[in-house]
Amino acid sequence: MQTAKKYTAYFKYIFALLLFGSNGIVASFISLNSYEIVFLRTMTGSALLVAIFLLSKRQFTFQKHKRDTLFLAVSGMAMGASWMFLYEAYRQIGVSVASLAYYCGPVIVMALSPFIFREKLTIVKTAGFLVVMLGIFLVNGQAFGEKHNVWGIFFGAMSAVMYAFMVIFNKKAKRITGLENSALQLFVSFLTVAVFMGLRQDFSVNIEINDIIPILILGFLNTGTGCYFYFSSIGHLPIQTVAVCGYLEPLSAVIFSVLFLGENLLPLQIIGAVLIIGGAVFSEIIFSKN
Repeated sequence: MQTAKKYTAYFKYIFALLLFGSNGIVASFISLNSYEIVFLRTMTGSALLVAIFLLSKRQFTFQKHKRDTLFLAVSGMAMGASWMFLYEAYRQIGVSVASLAYYCGPVIVMALSPFIFREKLTIVKTAGFLVVMLGIFLVNGQAFGEKHNVWGIFFGAMSAVMYAFMVIFNKKAKRITGLENSALQLFVSFLTVAVFMGLRQDFSVNIEINDIIPILILGFLNTGTGCYFYFSSIGHLPIQTVAVCGYLEPLSAVIFSVLFLGENLLPLQIIGAVLIIGGAVFSEIIFSKN
């Protein structure tokens, strides 16, 4: 039974990563600015999860676990902030460099996991992680030769820091799990983005007809369904596994951009993509055997 749950958690986690990897493809069909996209994304996604929770006639338990609720609230705020930093970094320094900065988040998580979660940082995990990092640099390395906006780099770095906070604090909310965890997490994320939007501008968003379908896909499928699969699975996986395999998300984003947006991959980028998959799979297979 435990093995079946583990494989289910792996499937849900990987599927969520693939959905997240397609976010850039879907967002490319939306004419709104980055903050409006994040606002609508969190609003529709959280609405879906809360509706599913209520229709399933489940009872909220977060009020019984105040400490865990606090952890989950911090995680939700971190997720909203991370997405806002990331989308602003996209605008200022481009997708490749912003993605590279964002996916330093798992590096922070892996570095802190021995101290926070008492998880052993094995040689195999470290080796697999380094291979994955090398792949990320090969996929995005050409961007380092360009001049970049200092604020854009700062936003990219902050998206990584907030990513680490999101994963760590969600992992600590052990007694709030499954659909309730995902719904509350995303709802708090929406409130965070809403407060930011209220301070930055009013809440009016001019949506064109061609934007409606991509917004619904991004909100209900990629965000609502994706977040449910993501946060209902990471609690059943080692934190270092979450960190290493999390790099399948940027890899899938690169592959999707080639298939659907016609972007080209350089030879070094192809090698990097192979290293990302190889490093993650190798570390998991060897670790499981040990």
